[in-house]
Amino acid sequence: MASITTHYGIAGPVPFHDVDVHSDNRIFVDPHAVRLSRGPSPFAADAVLALDTFFDAVSADAMSAHAADHRHGLDLLQHFEEPWETRMGMAKTGFRGHGGSVDVGSWIWDALRGDLAALLRVGILKHLEDLPLFVHGIDRDITSDITTRIIYKALTDFTAAMVDAYPEFTAGTHTTSIVQRQVWDSTSSEWTLIDVNLPAVEGKPLLLVPAGWARPRLLMSAGRYYETEILTFAQLEQASSRNGKLLKTPKGRLKRQPELSRGRGTNKLVTARAGGAGHDILAQFRRFVDARALRIG
Repeated sequence: MASITTHYGIAGPVPFHDVDVHSDNRIFVDPHAVRLSRGPSPFAADAVLALDTFFDAVSADAMSAHAADHRHGLDLLQHFEEPWETRMGMAKTGFRGHGGSVDVGSWIWDALRGDLAALLRVGILKHLEDLPLFVHGIDRDITSDITTRIIYKALTDFTAAMVDAYPEFTAGTHTTSIVQRQVWDSTSSEWTLIDVNLPAVEGKPLLLVPAGWARPRLLMSAGRYYETEILTFAQLEQASSRNGKLLKTPKGRLKRQPELSRGRGTNKLVTARAGGAGHDILAQFRRFVDARALRIG
């Protein structure tokens, strides 16, 4: 076992996640962490653009009335090959552990065309990182794989910059190799194939991820959303007044109510109900997450 800096003999702190080059590392590329990132430039801006143009393209197809657009949207979601080059995630629970990228894409598409359609149309559902809150099976591992595939071009550009900045990547017996990979083209809003030059560790390509873009847990997770916004809104729904004082049901008691049991189904129903009452609790959750993340650093 050896980290990137150990394997290449790079001294000092580095601007990328210094993961083990020989095995999966239990950290996950987080799309919201990428969105909140202040750098490095221009790679962060390129990555966010890729995330947003991808989600916008799929959303437009999902909301379309035309069958051709539906076929196109589903196809866009079925190109998530597992990006093992980052050495991040968990192979047992990645795409290989969930029936493959075609099935994962179908889960997302069915949700966007079904239970999430209303949230999409009114603009409550806005970003890729919203999906783990509502789509069963889409958690940190799958989200990391999807995100990495969508921002792959930004990651290859960052990796190239690091190879230029650190001559150790090509010193001695260390080499790079040209491989063909699928990337999202933010200009055409389509998948395309390009040749990329990546460092190779024992013949296996290595893709570097900027520091801060990966985390052990997602900033926007289904459980965190449930514990904060879902239960808080339910408290307000069920609150009563006595002697001018607002009385709220404790969250522990709310959790025992069948209609408020923990799960993505509850997240969807309460979010829709709150939206119908004029409350965008998903936007509130984003603000809560952003404030906490920026305060912690």
